[in-house]
Amino acid sequence: MSDFAGLRALVTGGASGIGRATADLLAARGAQVAVLDLDPSAVDKPLLAYRADVTDDTSVRTAVAQAAEALGGLDVLVNNAGIGARGTVEDNDDEEWRRVFDVNVLGMVRAARAALPHLRRSRHAAIVNTCSIAATAGLPQRALYSATKGAVYSLTLAMAADHVREGIRVNCVNPGTVDTPWVGRLLDAAPDPAAERAALEARQPTGRLVSPAEVAGAIAYLAGPLSGATTGTALAVDGGMQGLRLRPAGR
Repeated sequence: MSDFAGLRALVTGGASGIGRATADLLAARGAQVAVLDLDPSAVDKPLLAYRADVTDDTSVRTAVAQAAEALGGLDVLVNNAGIGARGTVEDNDDEEWRRVFDVNVLGMVRAARAALPHLRRSRHAAIVNTCSIAATAGLPQRALYSATKGAVYSLTLAMAADHVREGIRVNCVNPGTVDTPWVGRLLDAAPDPAAERAALEARQPTGRLVSPAEVAGAIAYLAGPLSGATTGTALAVDGGMQGLRLRPAGR
């Protein structure tokens, strides 16, 4: 496919996991793609790579400006950079709450704020935010993470309303549990990694974790030129976790 031919895309948190899968897919489908990441050393051509810390406004503005100059403009922003957190509302102190909100919510604000002047000059402008099933379903031991993703979901709707008349579409993807390096580290830290993986797989009706490539496909759909009438939408990529209520096996 070459549906992204002639388009310029920027992916935050694009050096690994969902971000890297998205950057690679957009490039394979014809886009010129730049990646922003804390450590972009593993990113190679045809992707462009820039170091940026989404908690630092100057860092983000500088990297976005460099990327836009190198690409000759911007048409797509994939707001993907984020971090995880475990625990109930009692388990994370104020500093941790501020840190995770700073990355997961304000990081998206900073990237969008820096990209919007470039997107306004595009004839096909789209922003896709990486949200989570945690925004719409109550998950145990995810109070802080869920709060940030709930904010991302609401932010997506507000941005869609603010910028639709400027020709900028804003949507989000809501993945379930994705087989990423972060989930891998969680599993490695569990007392019984195999049992923990089995539990995570079992709570998704498909019986397996979501792949980064599957989330990337959803992001590409929302960012693509054939989705020009889609804005203010949250697309679940969760193996049916949000909407399906299955009977126990064999019943």
